[in-house]
Amino acid sequence: MEDAQSISDQCGVSSCDFNQAPSFESQSFRVRGSLARALYRKQQHDDFLSNFDKRKWYQCDLSEVPSSLASKFVQLDPDQDTLDFLEESEKKSDWILTQMWHSLAKLFLGWFMTQTSINGWLQRGSMFVLSQSHFRKILRVEETWSSGSLLDLGAGDGGVTAHMAPLFKKTYATDVSPTMKSLLQKQGYEVLDVDNWYIDKKFDVISCLNLLDRCDEPLKMLDQIGGSLATDGRVLMAIVLPFSVYVESSPDHKPKESLQIKGSSFEKQVESIVKNVLEPANFEIVSWSRVPYLCEGDLQQSYYWLDDSIFVLKKRHTD
Repeated sequence: MEDAQSISDQCGVSSCDFNQAPSFESQSFRVRGSLARALYRKQQHDDFLSNFDKRKWYQCDLSEVPSSLASKFVQLDPDQDTLDFLEESEKKSDWILTQMWHSLAKLFLGWFMTQTSINGWLQRGSMFVLSQSHFRKILRVEETWSSGSLLDLGAGDGGVTAHMAPLFKKTYATDVSPTMKSLLQKQGYEVLDVDNWYIDKKFDVISCLNLLDRCDEPLKMLDQIGGSLATDGRVLMAIVLPFSVYVESSPDHKPKESLQIKGSSFEKQVESIVKNVLEPANFEIVSWSRVPYLCEGDLQQSYYWLDDSIFVLKKRHTD
């Protein structure tokens, strides 16, 4: 049975606990056997999730942010693609033997592979951030909209990229994991080197989803993104809140550069991101929203989630 830390590890966000259903330890009877207990708790968790109002994932108290920022909020909701991902996660979570194999393989592979590469090799722990419909809505574009090039930084297994890629003539991607890069190439994306993707290309849209809290030099990355946008290009950026950093490649898992994100609530941290991170990096907010950062589940429950702030940005050109 995996604990909360190992579940977070499987999703590549080891310093953040994914949101879980409430504990159901107090029962009128005791279920014997570790597997039986695990399956019983999973049933309780999944019953809670099936009745949970998923619209709450997208709610924001706009009274807590300045009116200039509140006016740019785009309300999203759980659409059919989101519900399909959850349904597929529930099916996979019920594959008992597969889940047991994943747990055993993870213990062995963890000695010589990163968690990200293990996930890619096992093809487990896929993520969902937003659907194609969500993507269009937050970009404020028509249903017939399309564009030239997309770069998805830190694309992982390409599951999230796949929702955006059909809208572009050419899709590029990066990832540090050799396993993930192989998966991306098999899907037809051109994989660029993580150290020089920004040198000689311009992109119409750059997506940077849940990456700033995972990379060693987030301020440098913001500068590279700004310099790699085509004229009138857009950035799609997601940041998990509450903000918590974890650099997988660093011995102490701490970054070289820190982002000054403060606030006691989701809304106050959004305001801090805009004021202390994005505006100093010469980005202007086009729109923003709140979405769940979803991850496929395991023997404990069918799926997990983090709270994601998501922004559409354009470069603010200074004289």
